[in-house]
Amino acid sequence: MDKAPVNLDLLFETSWEVCNKIGGIYTVLSTKAKTLQTLYKDKTIFIGPDVWSKENPSPYFVESSILLKDWKAKASFPEGVSVRVGRWNVAGKPIVILVKFDGMYAVKNEFYGRMWDLYHVDSLHAYGDYDEACAFSHAAGLVIKSICDYKKLADKNVIAHFDEWTTGMGLLYVKAELPTVGTIFTTHATCIGRSICGNGKPLYDYLRGYNGDQMARELNMESKHSLEKAAAHAADCFTTVSDITALECEQLLERRPLVTPNGFEQNFVPGKGKFLKARKEAREILLNVASSLTGSKIDDNAFIIATSGRCEYRNKGLDLYLDSMARLRDLNPSRQIVSFVMVPAWVKEPRQDLVKALNAKRKKALADPVLTHELNNPNEDPVNCRIHGLGFTNSPADNVKVIYVPCYLNGDDGIFNKTYYDLLIGMDATVFPSYYEPWGYTPLESVAFGVPTVTTTLSGFGQWILATEDNTFQESGVNVIARGDFNYDEVTEQIARSLDYLAGLDSGEKACVDSRAMLTATKAAWSYFIKYYIDAFRMALDMVAKREHR
Repeated sequence: MDKAPVNLDLLFETSWEVCNKIGGIYTVLSTKAKTLQTLYKDKTIFIGPDVWSKENPSPYFVESSILLKDWKAKASFPEGVSVRVGRWNVAGKPIVILVKFDGMYAVKNEFYGRMWDLYHVDSLHAYGDYDEACAFSHAAGLVIKSICDYKKLADKNVIAHFDEWTTGMGLLYVKAELPTVGTIFTTHATCIGRSICGNGKPLYDYLRGYNGDQMARELNMESKHSLEKAAAHAADCFTTVSDITALECEQLLERRPLVTPNGFEQNFVPGKGKFLKARKEAREILLNVASSLTGSKIDDNAFIIATSGRCEYRNKGLDLYLDSMARLRDLNPSRQIVSFVMVPAWVKEPRQDLVKALNAKRKKALADPVLTHELNNPNEDPVNCRIHGLGFTNSPADNVKVIYVPCYLNGDDGIFNKTYYDLLIGMDATVFPSYYEPWGYTPLESVAFGVPTVTTTLSGFGQWILATEDNTFQESGVNVIARGDFNYDEVTEQIARSLDYLAGLDSGEKACVDSRAMLTATKAAWSYFIKYYIDAFRMALDMVAKREHR
């Protein structure tokens, strides 16, 4: 798509994860940026929180003294609110404004009162990160108004897009102050849906019986839910990332959203000339860590499996993944299996005995050979407890070894010193058996690197595969397993057998599966998926036009 089918004079997108890598929303925005730049060159401005300092600068932000300098010179904000302008150091290099928002706390109560009067947002029960999110998004709203006023954009096509409940107050402020700006609100996961799952309640079989407001009171989520629901209803266009989350939004937020699936960019994947070298290096690192922990030589042909993501034990299916490894052990696979759990937890430091062992020629088994980093709470960590509870000791005789990597893989963890993508390319398979997964970037990232994956029907990505591809490793490189509220053991068995099948393929068969996985990923490129956002832009501008002609 070389030419934008919808004309925009300016597009703002606000998120807590702009230049601030926390989770999947960062991946959404940072990979979408290149396509938006192609369509709306430097007419896209991302707005994020300035939570950085000189001692701890954002590695993704490059400040500029030239960009928007005329506006910045004349912009006036409350005391304690300031901005820095630059570019996001990702493909496309879009314009970014980082906002320091401390000054907004002084007007918090007055602002909350106004939002109650206008939109019935209940901030009385707020706790945790609610005030911080609202202070940032209120400040972001001030920035958007300031730019629109300075550039005199009242009669222009302007969109203000806000991601997740954390930016809801910004949307409501823009809605009240700038009626000629089209607003879009995207929920990547509803507060209540995530909380229902996180509290061990069944979501899917009982979804039609849940009332969002009632569950918010029961789960002590009234303020976040109230804000999210108000933003969803006030927005000119309300969107979410998958059909499965659209049903959740319709039930819990009482508005049906437009579905805008998440795309990906292949520029993360090494080209043909570097791919095999990168894979070989990754495997050597992974197997060296495994050998150094266990004190036993791991076969170069070992089958390497991984899961990754946030440390949401039930929602991300970490319980199911570990139980599947135990079942795979019972199946006695024909190859050595090394299984990694790459999920950040309350990590203390890299294991110093492991650091020494990595460079030792003769390996000796370390104490507790399942952990790469020391934990602050080893006896309370659910993943660590489950690994030991299932009897994984990683002895030389064990045909399935499980290794827990409880840290962010950002290149300086002290053990691997490689990023997650640098290591992902060395895997033979991945498993993401999520119970609650509105989209699911991890399986999409996996197939982009040519690594076949197992996921479930409860992920947006899994649903997309079922709607667009044949659900077999040979056809798509993906196996989507039907998961519900009450078939845990059945899913465990299917995952184990899927992995045993992959491990038993010969090199030619496995290469075919890997290539099909990579082909599947190309069909989820932003160049295809951006059309759904174009629909959202058109819908928002149509609503502005209706307001202007009343």
